[in-house]
Amino acid sequence: MKFLDLAKVYIRSGSGGNGCISFRREKYIEYGGPDGGDGGGGGSVWAEAVDGLNTLIDFRYQQHFFADNGTPGMGKQRTGADGDDIVLRVPVGTEILDEDQETVIADLTEVGERVCLARGGNGGWGNLRFKTSTNQAPRRSNPGQEGVERTIWLRLKLIADVGLVGLPNAGKSTFLAATSNARPKVADYPFTTLHPNLGVVGVDNTEFVVADIPGLIDGASEGRGLGDLFLGHVERCAVLLHLVDGSSGTLIEDYQTIIRELEAYGVGLSDKPRVTVLNKIDTLDEEERTFLREELEAVAGSPVLLMSGVSREGVTEVLRALRAHIDEGRLRQRPDDDEDAPWQP
Repeated sequence: MKFLDLAKVYIRSGSGGNGCISFRREKYIEYGGPDGGDGGGGGSVWAEAVDGLNTLIDFRYQQHFFADNGTPGMGKQRTGADGDDIVLRVPVGTEILDEDQETVIADLTEVGERVCLARGGNGGWGNLRFKTSTNQAPRRSNPGQEGVERTIWLRLKLIADVGLVGLPNAGKSTFLAATSNARPKVADYPFTTLHPNLGVVGVDNTEFVVADIPGLIDGASEGRGLGDLFLGHVERCAVLLHLVDGSSGTLIEDYQTIIRELEAYGVGLSDKPRVTVLNKIDTLDEEERTFLREELEAVAGSPVLLMSGVSREGVTEVLRALRAHIDEGRLRQRPDDDEDAPWQP
């Protein structure tokens, strides 16, 4: 399934049915009078966050969603049927924006959350509603209210606890593959990762979700490379894991490039807790490790961990450092592997 995190959608709620002008005319019944019924209400357009979806690919093939109109009222005091609602099923973490792509209409972060995007029009009144003691034969009714038509944007921001940031080929996908069952594409050329990947990692009997996004380069905030659009997927993370390639000859410049892009993106991303890791230490000897670590710590102003995603050296220490920044409410307990437990479907 192709990953899609931004979609433009056109919606329209249903119009209400018209009221009816009718008079009672029945044989052998002495008194007549108005008996026109009301029109039915139009259907509304809703958005609902559902489980089991992780992309907006469904909205690539269908962009128009129109709710049903209400049925007009009829004689014998019969009210028209209401139009059916229509529900847009979106992944958890979907942000709904107005046509200007800036005004946030709703942010659906939990399964089952619903929001009304366009309310259906009310049905018009029939002439029975206008009967009074001084106007016993009204010949007027109301038309149904028009539906609402609007254009919205759906933007998916993945729900994860840890976000991986770094330059292309910093080892982000290798780290995700080494610590989870996720199998992102790993290769020795820049921008191997073109779409975000999620993986569930575990340490000390707890589990949390890690999001791997495409690498950033200098000028990503201005649209270079793949841009910084994918940074939206780490906005909800509790902590960022900043991987720095230890085999790079421009270690300090690489670190500062990522920090500049986080600051340029805004929305407080640069203020999030951050764990800095010197990666690919399997290519360095002890003297080089110590020297580069001290250099990076002097620039970062915080401790720097050592790790190799290939040899898995230092991976457990990095996971524990990340876990310390995640609230207990976001952590999940890893299920115990009990071989004696009875099998259940």
